[in-house]
Amino acid sequence: MSNKIVMASLMLALGLLLAGTELTGAQSVGVCYGRNGDNLPSQAEVIELYKANSIGRMRIYDPDQATLQALKGSNIELILGVLNDNLQALTDPTAASNWVQNNVVAFSSDVKIKYIAVGNEVPPGDTKAQYVLPAMQNIQNALASANLQDQIKVSTAIDTSLLGVSYPPSSGAFSDAANQFISPIISFLVNNGSPLLANIYPYFSYVQNMQSIDLAYALFTSPGVVVTDGAYQYQNLFDALVDSLYSALEKAGGSSLAIVVSESGWPSEGGTAASVDNAGTYYAKLISHVKQGTPKKAGQAIKAYLFAMFDENLKAAGIEQHFGLFTPSKQPKYQISFA
Repeated sequence: MSNKIVMASLMLALGLLLAGTELTGAQSVGVCYGRNGDNLPSQAEVIELYKANSIGRMRIYDPDQATLQALKGSNIELILGVLNDNLQALTDPTAASNWVQNNVVAFSSDVKIKYIAVGNEVPPGDTKAQYVLPAMQNIQNALASANLQDQIKVSTAIDTSLLGVSYPPSSGAFSDAANQFISPIISFLVNNGSPLLANIYPYFSYVQNMQSIDLAYALFTSPGVVVTDGAYQYQNLFDALVDSLYSALEKAGGSSLAIVVSESGWPSEGGTAASVDNAGTYYAKLISHVKQGTPKKAGQAIKAYLFAMFDENLKAAGIEQHFGLFTPSKQPKYQISFA
């Protein structure tokens, strides 16, 4: 075999290896790290737990300095959150610039910040809703001043309550009440090449509509197609919810936008259909499913973040305390692989 053929074979093998590595990375899920508990491990221990379990993406809800310090050099991709209570302050450009300097620029060389989530599930009718877009704009401008606008994208995290119509998925549309809030945000995201962050919970859709939604459809365990919507066939509720949101975006001028699923989970106790078996099934099936994409976006791996790393005992009693993938003592609740 000639040297040229050997070299070509090696280059092909290397190319395939690199392509495989990239694809695996694209398919890995993230996990949301909330700290609303008084019995949780230290931030440094949490980062080690992520690394030990090959969890390559993290979402945090505020710029906790100890977490950011612990993330240095970890190569964990981060969604960094702005608390809803801080939105009004960031409508001041100077405050937004200081926020970016202290929490982004100070860490950007050592921490892989990918997105900034400006607010989480702010209801369109809430007084805080008016502050979301101005805060996003100011943070975007501050990132641009630091020459980080290509590296870090600004968005906000919504939930599916903004949909006025969600069934069938092709009819998905934002409600009249939500339109005034979300339309300018969609324009901002389109102009800046940012995705929309969306918290997608088949669990809540199921428990609020049990008379017409089967548990298996919500848990990814339906044996066959449940909903046929034109050319698209749906075997699980997660896909239907994501595609409803894509349909709503198309109708609102956001057909170019990607959706990042910034939260999705199932509680292990505390309410209807909340059990370790159901939650374990949901998380395992979701992890294996996201690489396939949805019927509308077939073959396009979904970037998704599981909610959440730990049970958080300071949350409201009931299901809210039981979304953890791990107990506060760092023991896994489920036999699942995150990669």
